[in-house]
Amino acid sequence: MTISNLSNNQKRKRRSATRLFAVQALFQMEASGQSVDRVAQEFEDFRFGAVYEEGEYEEGDRDFFRALLNTVWDSQAKIDQMTDRALVAKWPIGRIDPTLRALFRAAGAELVQKDTPPKVVINEFVDVARAFFPEGDEPKFTNAVLDHMAREAQPEAF
Repeated sequence: MTISNLSNNQKRKRRSATRLFAVQALFQMEASGQSVDRVAQEFEDFRFGAVYEEGEYEEGDRDFFRALLNTVWDSQAKIDQMTDRALVAKWPIGRIDPTLRALFRAAGAELVQKDTPPKVVINEFVDVARAFFPEGDEPKFTNAVLDHMAREAQPEAF
């Protein structure tokens, strides 16, 4: 089935899953030192739509996934600087949890692309933070940091 044949609800679910996959892939790239192409291919081959005992993964949007990863790869310094400016001075991006760092990079990539309204990007990645940190304050922290990043990346949207 092609993307154009999916309902709007299916497309939204697929893009939401892709954001989660992008955070996982960016985390894996940083932890393992693997290339963007190698990690992207692994996710596309083995994670998108995979079925495990605990359940089935959503199918990802390959083009959107690659666009997020490639934007991080091409613009990581810019995204990290934007994130640093949104963080408290004593907590530069290098000191934060690696999962949050991957999340801020994926969200920053989407904000830099300017294809999605910032409020949608913020809401989607706060949901991703809730998936990784269901009991913590990280979703609130994520919301605050992404709001700051969005205002810098897309001031015209506010």
